Amino acid sequence: MTPNVHPQVRDLLARMTLDEKLAQLNACWMRDLLTDGRLDADKLRQRCRAGIGQITRPAGSSALLPDALAEAANQIQRFLVEETRLGIPAILHEECCAGAMVRQGTTFPQPIGLASTFQPDLIAEMSAAIRSQLRAIGVRQGLAPVLDLARDPRWGRFEETFGEDPLLVARCGVAYVRGLQGDDLRDGVMATGKHFIGHSASQGGLNCAPALLGRRELFEAYLLPFQAAIQAAGLASIMNAYPELDGEVVAASRRLLTDLLREALGFDGLVVSDYEAIMMIHTYHFAAENLRRAAVLAVQAGLDIELPTTCCYGDLLRQALEAGEVDMATIDQAVSRNLQKKFELGLFEHPYVEAERAATTFADPRHRELAQRIARQSLVLLKNDGLLPLPRTLHSLAVIGPNAHNARNLLGDYTYPAHLEDQFPAETAEELTRIPTVLDGIRALAAPGTQVRYARGCDNLEPSTDGFAEAIRAAEQADAVILVLGDRSGLTPRCTSGETRDSASLRLPGPQEALAEAILATGKPVALVLVTGRPYDLSRIEPRVQAILQAWLPGEAGGLAIAEALFGEVNPGGKLPVTFPRSVGQLPIFYNHKPSASRSNWHGDYMDESVRPLYPFGHGLSYTYFGYSDLVISPAQVTRGEQVDISLEVCNSGERAGDEVVQLYVRDEYASLPRPVKELKGFARLTVAPGERRRVTFHLPADALAFYDADLRLTLEPGRVQVMVGSSSEDIRLTGAFEIVGEGPMPVSRRVWDCPVSVA
Repeated sequence: MTPNVHPQVRDLLARMTLDEKLAQLNACWMRDLLTDGRLDADKLRQRCRAGIGQITRPAGSSALLPDALAEAANQIQRFLVEETRLGIPAILHEECCAGAMVRQGTTFPQPIGLASTFQPDLIAEMSAAIRSQLRAIGVRQGLAPVLDLARDPRWGRFEETFGEDPLLVARCGVAYVRGLQGDDLRDGVMATGKHFIGHSASQGGLNCAPALLGRRELFEAYLLPFQAAIQAAGLASIMNAYPELDGEVVAASRRLLTDLLREALGFDGLVVSDYEAIMMIHTYHFAAENLRRAAVLAVQAGLDIELPTTCCYGDLLRQALEAGEVDMATIDQAVSRNLQKKFELGLFEHPYVEAERAATTFADPRHRELAQRIARQSLVLLKNDGLLPLPRTLHSLAVIGPNAHNARNLLGDYTYPAHLEDQFPAETAEELTRIPTVLDGIRALAAPGTQVRYARGCDNLEPSTDGFAEAIRAAEQADAVILVLGDRSGLTPRCTSGETRDSASLRLPGPQEALAEAILATGKPVALVLVTGRPYDLSRIEPRVQAILQAWLPGEAGGLAIAEALFGEVNPGGKLPVTFPRSVGQLPIFYNHKPSASRSNWHGDYMDESVRPLYPFGHGLSYTYFGYSDLVISPAQVTRGEQVDISLEVCNSGERAGDEVVQLYVRDEYASLPRPVKELKGFARLTVAPGERRRVTFHLPADALAFYDADLRLTLEPGRVQVMVGSSSEDIRLTGAFEIVGEGPMPVSRRVWDCPVSVA
């Protein structure tokens, strides 16, 4: 037991029976406690008579509305507090990566869109709104944020990430955790960082496949977001990754879940199993001969609770204990961690919520306004030959594509309508009626004299081209075409993006590319709007369209935000948090590669393709232009513990206000080990009026240049550091250098991921 454990945990643990201890290591689906959609007291009494650790997805496995959810939460807690021997309340948990997965919950952009804003403070504002909605229904743990790096868009969960760059993911993740947990867990919701570790680096981009990561890459890149969330934001919970890493199943690895996570990174919170991850040690990885052995491996590794329901940590763990395969001290350690979090959350003092206020919380108009504000700032203008913004003088406009008039397809995989459409078709359909589509937004903003024609053209996944003729007619009769293509996100075979919906080709799903070819053949100017969860191979159609707007999966306000950008009501200012490949053969592709990567020695390019990305990390255009000038780096030399100030001026030389994300990259020119060709170390999004000049200063700590040496010790080495400031990782506008000085390699105690910025 850890020395900082709450004193009442020790007292409770001493009084608990084995049944009561094991109950705290288990969870129960909310749906298993319902009869005809209502909480069943008999089922609750039977299932939770010895207590329960957690209740799984009270909203995400039911059709209950917020007020009914809050009342059901109170009934569960009342039973546990008043009718079980020790009165230990439960933690209710729910999905929340892009909003509370609740009927009537606000649906924000998917995290890949959140990262495109390059505004961590905005992410914190969003997760604070999620906190208020979850707390209103009695939920005290959220299964977010995803801290995996996104370097292979074949992986279906790409959309749930904050992108490819360790620093950007860390900054976004820290902001999310701070907003969800608040300043004090008694007033917050416990965040869950996932998936520790390496889930996104799966072989072939396939979900749960082995992660192909070397130990150095693991430390240098994949650990940073978790380190930051633990050390800077006090992350309270972590969820294991499904795959095996370097031959070890993560869920069964004490080296990863205890030695690395707890001892090396200093994590002292709750480690929860990803759903069914413990049984998968036996059934999926074949690393345990039976489920009982899987339970022993998992609890010894450091998995503190089994989610989503009891399979391995119940009778099987009891049998293992009686057989001497696991000791009571290991069980007590896991139980104490679960109890500790319940005390930290204040559940013993305040187990109930004010059910009558739940509906009002969910109806708060500020949440809807925030969703629209974030959606606007998440949009990335990839290309524009002058078509956008659309002129108000258009006589006719064709809006074409499977995502043009489909509210469902604006949403990510872990949203209520996407996740539960098969279980609750009527309820999820009702949720969608309040979400305006892209077509709705265009019709609302188009000039009174503009005729707007609509044709769906095709489906996202079905092969039929029967709608092509109607779409071609609409295009031929229009002055310009808005072509809205992309994904249907979710977890079922009818979806094209999301968990378990991995892709081999990165071609637009279904006949969408053929539809684009048919529309382009009409010769009309085309603005392509991409409502997608991943980058797609656009190399065949990109040169022939006049404009491309990447909207990702923009949530409930995305349709209006897209229309605002198309008509110039909003000036797009988002930047890509990932690299867009030219073809799937380049994968994995990311900007901060080593010097020997991204080229074929000695010719450079592939035999049949350029090695250059289609669009680089950090790319994003505007309806105005920003000039960079007057770079000042001071001092010229720094050492461990000091900082260098990197200052420049940004000027808006266009005719409209706009947002620019100023990006600071560095390169350690020569080191004892190869270092990346450039690394993002700071960024700042600023709004600049026409003709305005603003001074941006990055206060870069020298320790931010430390890296793991040959013995995996964090070290700062003397040498020259290149400075690159620009509008993307390839659009570098200003360059300079400074020097790190010292008597040989200098040990650094902890990683530095924050670079303060001042703007004048």
